[in-house]
Amino acid sequence: MARIKIDIPEKVIGTFTIPVRIADINYGNHVGNDAFVSIIHEARMQWLKQYGFSELKIEGVGLIMSDLAIEFKNESFYGDVVEVKLSVGEISRVGFELYYRLLANRIGENVLLANAKTGMVCYDYEAKKVAVIPEKLKMILEG
Repeated sequence: MARIKIDIPEKVIGTFTIPVRIADINYGNHVGNDAFVSIIHEARMQWLKQYGFSELKIEGVGLIMSDLAIEFKNESFYGDVVEVKLSVGEISRVGFELYYRLLANRIGENVLLANAKTGMVCYDYEAKKVAVIPEKLKMILEG
């Protein structure tokens, strides 16, 4: 069976910490795969917020997630504080790739929980169509 392999770009554009909540724990007594998606979303929101943006307000446009891939590596548990390292991949005229490395520090050792990638597309919610990446956001992405 072919498995997803996500190669994370080296340059980190932000690091964010998200504590695992009891609501993130599933019947297997570990973080559920849907909760990993929520953690990734929270890290992206924290990244945008530091620039005064939200997913609906980036210089007149918003963002839509066009794709998502997660490569699970290790379990995460209640009490973990997930460190999410965010990197940028390919940038096009209307979208870009964000990469996420999720880690937990356990007894002084960083444990890789997952690697993930999202495709993000700029979108004009009023016109209901794809939009060009705003210049300020493009400059941040190209850092």
